Amino acid sequence: MDVSQLLKGVLDLAVLAVLDKEDGYGYDVVRRLRLAGLDGVGDASVYGTLRRLYNQGALTSYVVPSDEGPHRKYYGLNDAGRRRLAESGATWRGFAATMTDLLGANA
Repeated sequence: MDVSQLLKGVLDLAVLAVLDKEDGYGYDVVRRLRLAGLDGVGDASVYGTLRRLYNQGALTSYVVPSDEGPHRKYYGLNDAGRRRLAESGATWRGFAATMTDLLGANA
């Protein structure tokens, strides 16, 4: 199965879940997703997802100066983002339970 297709469908949820734990800048979010096991996540996909979620009003952003290079733009969840995470999480859990049931019936 092509995991990249699955990842496209849940990247918003994954990014929201990572930011629910702690605010982060672009590459930090990529790193945390990969550490969680989403090895196939692409940098450009995550950066695009962060911009889109921000433009949709689900994230806040702020800039933090860096001694090691350019300033970093951090993202965090706002109330709309937390609501979206809760709704998307419920949808995912329902979908995953259905797939688990289907696969269990065919095992």
